[in-house]
Amino acid sequence: MKINKLIILLISTLFLFSCSEEDESIMGAEGETPISVKASFSYTVSTADPYVAVLQSTTESSVEYQSFWDYGLGGGIVSDNAGIAEVRYNDAGEYVVKYYVIYDGLTTIATQTIRVDENGVCPDGLCGSTSNISLKDAATTFSVGTITRASWVKAGGKHTEILKKEFNNITSEYEMKMNVMYPSQGNYDFSAADAMVDFAQANGMNVHGHALIWHNATPSWVENFAGTNAEFEVMVKDYITTTLTRFKGKVRSWDVVNEAFEDGSGHPLRNSVFRQKMGDDYIKKCFQFARDADPDVLLFYNDYNMASSTTKRAAMFKMVDELGDLIDGVGAQMHISYEGPSKSNIEAVADGTVSRGLKLHFAELDIRANPNKDITTLTDDRAQEQRAKYKEVVQIYNSIPLANKFALTIWGVRDNESWLIDFWGNADWPLLFDSNYNKKAAYFGFLEGLQ
Repeated sequence: MKINKLIILLISTLFLFSCSEEDESIMGAEGETPISVKASFSYTVSTADPYVAVLQSTTESSVEYQSFWDYGLGGGIVSDNAGIAEVRYNDAGEYVVKYYVIYDGLTTIATQTIRVDENGVCPDGLCGSTSNISLKDAATTFSVGTITRASWVKAGGKHTEILKKEFNNITSEYEMKMNVMYPSQGNYDFSAADAMVDFAQANGMNVHGHALIWHNATPSWVENFAGTNAEFEVMVKDYITTTLTRFKGKVRSWDVVNEAFEDGSGHPLRNSVFRQKMGDDYIKKCFQFARDADPDVLLFYNDYNMASSTTKRAAMFKMVDELGDLIDGVGAQMHISYEGPSKSNIEAVADGTVSRGLKLHFAELDIRANPNKDITTLTDDRAQEQRAKYKEVVQIYNSIPLANKFALTIWGVRDNESWLIDFWGNADWPLLFDSNYNKKAAYFGFLEGLQ
């Protein structure tokens, strides 16, 4: 009965005042500033169910008012309750949603059309060919990459389906590193690398080799090398030469050295076994070995915290300058969060790379949605904040000159496979697809960054 009376009141008000978007206020007594309340609302797609729209009033007012929804489902007008409204749209089509706000005899109406296709509610109303465009097709001036494993490309299924549709550049998550490819002295094992390279070639993808030299992927026999320093250097040259020769013409680019700088004051070179036995110029030597082995391959230096640490960024660029024409590009790992680093700091990485005439790889991109461990599920608000950060990162990358563009690599396909879960020990949802391979708001943030 209460709702029926409210509906009668609403209908009566609509007829009596015939309010419109152009006439939304009622004048008070002479000299008074009238109070008006304008209806507005927003909607997002539920992270739990793609067919559910999450509706929320965004009406701003310092006074109490009455409000009602018409969800566009043919059920008529219902009273608005505090908080969000979750509405499921089962069938493809268009649904005109109206939100009514009544204050002091004045009614205003906000209207939005919710579009639904076979995949569910269309984010921002983008359906059909627009919403189904792939990442790689939308990014017309640079490659869009992700990581994979030999076992995944061999197994096929949904993982490889997503790879083929969305990406044109792949990186091995861990199987193209020294500890896997050169497990014992004199014995190479390229079986996993071969599987991924073969998959890429069969499907028209590029391969980014990651990474030839990394202190955390050094086999024990190298760490405990029994020969002289000169023999150690010969061994490293043989490893780099053998690897690049094998994949010449099949692998477009390599991270020659990965994460060579400490995080402490001054960011000195890590005291790795390579530095100990080859000297402070070991990075330049490794780049020279790689350049000699394959003059045509693109050679990158790759490191993290380039955006969040100005001093580490300065140390990295100083080293890059010393490499001269041995280096083609900089890989800036983008393990960041929805809170930061700031846009200006990310832009500083791009500006420093562009000013040197080098290619920029936004590598290892994932955006933590739960860095403060304050949520137990990915809320719609947090999903939208993550979406905005993905959009920002892509916009920054897309704005650099064409000559400096290379690739933007997402560090994983679906949330539950992200390395961040084990590393930080708490739930998070940092990638573009959820655990069921459904596109998240973050996916559409990536697309928006290209517009």
